[in-house]
Amino acid sequence: MLVLWDIDRTLLYVGDVDRQVYRETFAEIVGRPAERLPARGTGVTMPLAIRSLLLDNGVSEADVPHLQPRMVELLPQRLAAHTEDLREQGLLLPGALAALKAVQAQPRRVSTVVTGNLRPNALLKLEAFRLDEFLDTEIGGYSSDNDHRPALVGVAQKRAQAKHGAAFTRSNTVIIGDSLEDVRTGLEGGAPVIGVASGKTSADELASAGADVVLESLEDVPRLLDAITAVTVERI
Repeated sequence: MLVLWDIDRTLLYVGDVDRQVYRETFAEIVGRPAERLPARGTGVTMPLAIRSLLLDNGVSEADVPHLQPRMVELLPQRLAAHTEDLREQGLLLPGALAALKAVQAQPRRVSTVVTGNLRPNALLKLEAFRLDEFLDTEIGGYSSDNDHRPALVGVAQKRAQAKHGAAFTRSNTVIIGDSLEDVRTGLEGGAPVIGVASGKTSADELASAGADVVLESLEDVPRLLDAITAVTVERI
């Protein structure tokens, strides 16, 4: 079974570090301060967030194809310079560590990530809290692979199949995440979704959007494990 974890506001929260990195990257590439920043907690992939950042701050549509790749390239470098800030300003969300450990301990379950983060950014965040010890980050799906988040389910499944020699489909894949984008990723990408109301989206909103199961947090580990089994077994 393939368990695909979201990162931001599901496992951890980095405070204003991401927003500071956006500010620094925009100022360096565009040459002036950004007046408007991407909305918080949406789960939108970083390349698309950067596109919106440029357009929302008066960059012409014609200049976006030139500036966006430069910002995508610079963003991980800027985040790496804030590694200590990630540790000092960020925090693990309730139950996250215990949940990761419990899923890892289950037989025949492979844990990785499907995230709107670029791969280098995802690794920096996970490593800052030592969560990479409980996730196979080699087989994850990242916005470095595709800025269309639902496509990342297939990316992770193919990588997992190549590594483990087993087919991963809707029947044995599950997404755990906090945002409407996580739900959409599952609905369009082909995986059931366990919504966690630990971010900006309420439990009711996650359920209405189509999450198969909704938890208030990751603190009730037995319920999480039962939910993972239920949403996958039902589809076999």
